[in-house]
Amino acid sequence: MALNAEYDVIVLGLGPGGGEVAERLAEAGLDVLGIDPHLVGGECPYYGCIPSKMIVRAADVLNEARNVPKLAGQASVEPDFGVVAARIRDEATDDWNDQVAVDRLERLGGHFVRAAGRLAGRDADGHTIVRIDGQEVIARRGVVVATGTAPMLPPIPGLAELSAGCLSPDGLVWTNREVLQIKQAPASLVVIGGGAVGTELAQGLARFGVRVTQLEGSERLLHPEEPEASEVVESVLRREGVDVRTNVKITSVSAREDGIVVHTEDGGSFEAERLLVAAGRRQHLSELALDSVGLDPEARHLDVDEHMQVSDGIYAVGDVTGRGAFTHVAVWQARILIAHLLGKPEPYGGYDALAWVTFTDPEVGRVGMSEQQARAAHLNVGVGSTQISASTRGWIHGPGNDGFVKLIADLDRGVLVGATVVAPAGGEILGLLTLAVHAQVPISRLASMHYVYPTLHRAVLEAVRAIS
Repeated sequence: MALNAEYDVIVLGLGPGGGEVAERLAEAGLDVLGIDPHLVGGECPYYGCIPSKMIVRAADVLNEARNVPKLAGQASVEPDFGVVAARIRDEATDDWNDQVAVDRLERLGGHFVRAAGRLAGRDADGHTIVRIDGQEVIARRGVVVATGTAPMLPPIPGLAELSAGCLSPDGLVWTNREVLQIKQAPASLVVIGGGAVGTELAQGLARFGVRVTQLEGSERLLHPEEPEASEVVESVLRREGVDVRTNVKITSVSAREDGIVVHTEDGGSFEAERLLVAAGRRQHLSELALDSVGLDPEARHLDVDEHMQVSDGIYAVGDVTGRGAFTHVAVWQARILIAHLLGKPEPYGGYDALAWVTFTDPEVGRVGMSEQQARAAHLNVGVGSTQISASTRGWIHGPGNDGFVKLIADLDRGVLVGATVVAPAGGEILGLLTLAVHAQVPISRLASMHYVYPTLHRAVLEAVRAIS
């Protein structure tokens, strides 16, 4: 498309946060240019939250069917990954085509260019300049940086050669992007990484009959979570046949005739048809020429204030702010920035009640501080917990009722500062606790509530009563 010399707002990166900013500002009548070299919509709809949860959903159905003999009679299960692969391709990603998203932005009055934009200093009036394929354009009211993150391949000897510098669903090495594009599951898979992405996919594919080995360098999976949460998830994965290995030091990877080999420091090795690398993500900030507008070119993230402003005329939302690589955070930040730029009341509520969910089975929901974080902050910490299986609904649920509710309280203020729920539908139970932490609901008020019987969320009451 032909570029104008100036726009009101230029958005670099059109993932969930950047896309929300571009669409809503264009809808409000501002002259907006959105720039993205990849798919409009970003990681979430094409490689992250949505397609991965289709695998999770399908895997959960398979697992429930396997519980029929324990609860209801007889059933036979024949997994077919091709069914969920087709659903991802047809329903979620439109075969990884973003034309619908591009059309929506342009229909709202925005402009789009598929390119990699970068900052290029300021003009004589202090307006930020953006360079796009050699052409410079000016943002009269500001530039929004929302370039997100991409999967990272760690510097393991042999990994670059194994991936041949070109990752694809047909290759030996996958990241979360390639594995979401496969049409059939492999017979065996080694997963490098024990975070949320690696663990969700390890369990999901294992339930489709893939022989999965998961390797994690630290002492436990899901390291940011409470240790008890890691223990439950690891136990469930091992029970379902996943070979979980922690404290593993990988020395190299190599190809074999029909797959890959991962070599470890202790002289061991793990073989499989394919290798899934889920060992972190990388920022794109080093590619943006931050120093041209007076920012640190080596910055790992962009510090934003309560208006999502980084510096004069520079704003940021999403992963680049370092506040959690979550779609809901990016969109929340986007709505604050939209209100700020339009002169409307801003719904800023801070990050004390930041919440997220890992969609394993059981789900791991977390809000606010962990017990360790609360003690490190020198709070007068109270802890209350209860097992899901000890609740009536958990007992009725039977197979798959692993988990617990754990509450972290500041006893001096009499409020919750954090909570973890590991349970079937744990992310849904977390909503109650997110509200409690965000609104600083007194523990005494939580103890006085009606909790429907018999429900899984009633376990929250027992955890509240156990706080000490």
